[in-house]
Amino acid sequence: MPRTARQRGTDLALIAGFATVIAVCALLPSITIAGPVPITLQTFGVLLTGAVLGARRGFLAVLLYLVVGAAGLPIFAKGAAGLGVFAGPTVGYLVAFPFAAALCGFLVERLPRRRIATSIPLIFLAGLASSALLIHTLGIAGMALRIPLSPGEAFLADLPFWPGDVVKNLAMALVATTVHRAFPDLLPPRRPLLSAWGAPRA
Repeated sequence: MPRTARQRGTDLALIAGFATVIAVCALLPSITIAGPVPITLQTFGVLLTGAVLGARRGFLAVLLYLVVGAAGLPIFAKGAAGLGVFAGPTVGYLVAFPFAAALCGFLVERLPRRRIATSIPLIFLAGLASSALLIHTLGIAGMALRIPLSPGEAFLADLPFWPGDVVKNLAMALVATTVHRAFPDLLPPRRPLLSAWGAPRA
């Protein structure tokens, strides 16, 4: 069913709003344990965006965040901005963010709608799986490419992020379920994967 102008406007507002949420999470004080990549709340914002908005809008919100930062607005970690950030050691994490939001959103969209508001463990697992499969994997690849490090050294450099990632995904699941309780119709109607990404239906 074609979306109305009001629905499209709502989608655009949500995409812009959650891009702002990610920017705020990135600009909050970071922690540097070791290595060139700081620990921030970016991943919390990215995965929350997917879990709340769903795959398509989550992807677009994170992509908007990256485009605005690349254009020069200082909204990356530690106030960084510009295309030069994508030549640094965090490039793999940044590239992974929109795809991780999309995967997390896709997994959450598959949950029974009547149970999403109480599905903290399942949303937590959706976020953790998306982070492990995409953010950590591409982050390790980016460090190995840009620093450069051997794959084993990059893997060890990534390990300090895991405990925080578990905590951030738990917090993400708590916040996401709270949002879905308040706005039970926020996720888009469940559709086939290709249709959800704009491909014509068979």
